[in-house]
Amino acid sequence: MKPTVALFARYPTPGEAKTRLIPALGPEGAARVHRLLVERTLATVRASGLPFALHATGAPLADFAEWLGADVPLVEQGGGDLGARLTRVGAPAILLGADVPGLTPRHLTAAAAALEAGEVAIGPALDGGYYLLGLARRLPFLFTAMPWGTASVLEETLARLRQQQIAPHMLEPLADCDRPADLAHWPELLG
Repeated sequence: MKPTVALFARYPTPGEAKTRLIPALGPEGAARVHRLLVERTLATVRASGLPFALHATGAPLADFAEWLGADVPLVEQGGGDLGARLTRVGAPAILLGADVPGLTPRHLTAAAAALEAGEVAIGPALDGGYYLLGLARRLPFLFTAMPWGTASVLEETLARLRQQQIAPHMLEPLADCDRPADLAHWPELLG
């Protein structure tokens, strides 16, 4: 069974999207970059050929459908912290954010292939987190009391997997676009 890509995305409302970019770009600029990142990531997911759903927050699903098209499968993320929202996704799945401009369909298909042979695939982010988490089955222990948004997320995830004697397949590291300094890597996002 092919994993479903669960693309997590916030609606690009100025002041609510990509808030760490606001000091450099202002609320409108940060929202514009976020909009571009979501659209770019969605195109990458489509090109992978894998089944997918966009897990939405920050606006009614109708607003997402108007923005991205009625053909995009939409799921409400629901409440709680990031861990609670990730836990609600079924398996097999590839959990993905929309802030990695270097993501290609090859990364997604490699994660899907890894899940045929193993339980977990991880795309490490250069900032100490991960940009992709592939799960052959639900592993809620990966999401409980996790220090989200810190440089220790990947390290903590790997430690928890070791405790369960699960060896993840590691994809190539990629940079994400969270902070003003990250924008230097992708000038095309600045228009």
